[in-house]
Amino acid sequence: MDGVSLNTDPVVDDDADADEFEIEGDCGMAKCISQSGVIQGENPLPPVVGMEFDSYEDVYYFYNCYAKEQGFGVRVSNTWYRKTKERYRGKLSCSSAGFKKKSEANRPRPETRTGCPAMIKFRLMENKRWRIIEVELDHNHLISAVSGKFYKSHKQLGIGTKRALHLDSAEEVQKVRLFRTVVIDVEGNGSVEVSSGEFRSSHNQTSQLRLKDGDAQAIHNYFSHLQLIDPNFFYVVDLNEKGCLRNLFWSNTRSRVAYGYFGDVVAVDTICLTDKYQVPLVSFIGVNHHGQSVLLGCGLLAGDTIEACTWLFRAWLTCMLGRPPQVIITDQCRTLQAAVADVFPRAFHCLCLPRIMQKVPEKLGGLYEYESIRMALNNAVYYSLRPEEFEATWEDMIHHYGLRNHVWLQMLYEDRRQWVPVYLKEIFLAGMLLTRPNEVVESFFDGYLDKHTSLKEFLDKYDQALQANHQLEVLADMESRNSGFMLQSRCYFELQLAKLYTNNILRKFEREVEGMYSCFCTRQINGEGEVITYMVREQIEVDGNRRECRDFEVLYNTTEMEVLCACGLFNFKGYLCRHALSVLHQNGIEEIPPQYVVSRWRKDIKRSYVLNHSTGGIDINNPVHRYDHLYKCIMQVVEEGRKSEVRYKDTVQALDQILRKLNLKIEAQKRFVSSENQTDGIDPTIPISATVITASMAAPAGNRTRVCTVAGYYSTTRPL
Repeated sequence: MDGVSLNTDPVVDDDADADEFEIEGDCGMAKCISQSGVIQGENPLPPVVGMEFDSYEDVYYFYNCYAKEQGFGVRVSNTWYRKTKERYRGKLSCSSAGFKKKSEANRPRPETRTGCPAMIKFRLMENKRWRIIEVELDHNHLISAVSGKFYKSHKQLGIGTKRALHLDSAEEVQKVRLFRTVVIDVEGNGSVEVSSGEFRSSHNQTSQLRLKDGDAQAIHNYFSHLQLIDPNFFYVVDLNEKGCLRNLFWSNTRSRVAYGYFGDVVAVDTICLTDKYQVPLVSFIGVNHHGQSVLLGCGLLAGDTIEACTWLFRAWLTCMLGRPPQVIITDQCRTLQAAVADVFPRAFHCLCLPRIMQKVPEKLGGLYEYESIRMALNNAVYYSLRPEEFEATWEDMIHHYGLRNHVWLQMLYEDRRQWVPVYLKEIFLAGMLLTRPNEVVESFFDGYLDKHTSLKEFLDKYDQALQANHQLEVLADMESRNSGFMLQSRCYFELQLAKLYTNNILRKFEREVEGMYSCFCTRQINGEGEVITYMVREQIEVDGNRRECRDFEVLYNTTEMEVLCACGLFNFKGYLCRHALSVLHQNGIEEIPPQYVVSRWRKDIKRSYVLNHSTGGIDINNPVHRYDHLYKCIMQVVEEGRKSEVRYKDTVQALDQILRKLNLKIEAQKRFVSSENQTDGIDPTIPISATVITASMAAPAGNRTRVCTVAGYYSTTRPL
């Protein structure tokens, strides 16, 4: 299939029996590619390791389109050939890469190159497709989109075209054709051995989405509607070998911008796949500055295989411009774990603790002494303060109840560093990993989607879910900015954060301030050097009806003002715990140190949900560029105008004034052109520069002329 593809084949770099030479300049490549039509138009997406293309020329054309969008030229730096004269590897560089050879000419040309490192490397794979294997996006010189048209490599690039979403006849399974963005194509049936309760699908089940009558038309209608109201709406389709829809991903502007603010921790909700919903939905979820869930993208998968999940993750990562999250949270599933390791190798992968604990009755309910086993498991997971404490408690449970050969428990123990809280204390989780007993994960689409909801019904309700979520955020913003938080105490820490944090986060932090009074003993046990060790005793509730005293070790660095508690609440939730606050209070500290004031919870940070991917300039002669730039500008006005009734009225009034001013100018231009046509016979349809200039020109007395250039029309001269 024509287009770009990301898949999971390993990259093998074998340069044996290769002859290498370097080709400088454009090599006539653009002329060759402009006739192929494989990739049409400008592509704003940056190159990513793993992208695949049908031919060497397609790679060049894709990179050249990207270069024109960014504002730099392209050179073929190297091409590797086998002894059979077959190309198998290449390197494309910025036109400023390297340096020219020294010339002995009397007047050598000045050096224009800068040794720029920007480049891509790609090679021919076993499937006869060309894959990008190395990418460097940074330049050591200024680039501008406006200047891109002056590079030789861009001369053959014409105005881009878009192919519309096309639907065939309304069969039981519709065919949805390629539209707009890159296609991420995965070969293979994706079968994988999984344990009970995990994803499982056969090849026949995963070859295409199971669509009912009207589903394909609903997809077409909904996506067409979104494109009309949201020019930055992004989606990608994956077609099988017959051209039928296999997988689908989409994300609107608000989700893409929200990821820039709240993309540090992302959860992947696959409950619709594991519980066999009619809609095979996968959702990417973050948490905003109020601690509310925020949608970061959605996908539909025909099958729950490693290949399908990898495709979806790569599509989402491409949509987010290749910026992976710091932490990604999924269900415990070998399929998801393999896909995350492939696509997000640098992100820390956590497993959803509540979902694991929800499986306990199913996995252990048939065992003798189940209730005692459940209590022992809860004690090990939720109340261990150190890894060695957890492992000792776990071993006692396994030995005492004879669970050494229990497969599910063995798998849990192997993955313990990804889900047991005691191992996650150094990972910032922004409150997205629930670490207390009986906490339940709520789906973003709760109330809008259940097992029996059809795809058409879900798409009809999709906007309602997004609007309800958006409204909750707007109301929370208004409450935090306009109404003061009712403090339950006069604690300095609470007074400090009340000026900075949103009300929802303050309510959670308030529990820790109140909890300071249940910490009845704070004693210093080690005071050597800059780091002082304290032991804070607290009476905590265990198993819902029993209370016991626990000692929490707190380290306090007097020089750096750093405080670290064994409970790990700061990284779990994003605010200091009662034990750390007790130590700060005992040391006479009246304000929380700045490193513990987290910007993602602040209410005074201006967040605008307008996508801004400007490249440093626009071509005002290009109507598409003009439209995109004006749209982004007006959306910023809309974001400001919606915040209050007064701003709304001011915005409407200002927009009316702008519109009236534009209409007056248009009428004046029409009258001027009409008078010119009557006197000079000038054709008003001849376009000229879109500027207005009035100037006096030197001329003999009595014959002075005025030169007028009027927007959109031919310029004329007439006697004064």
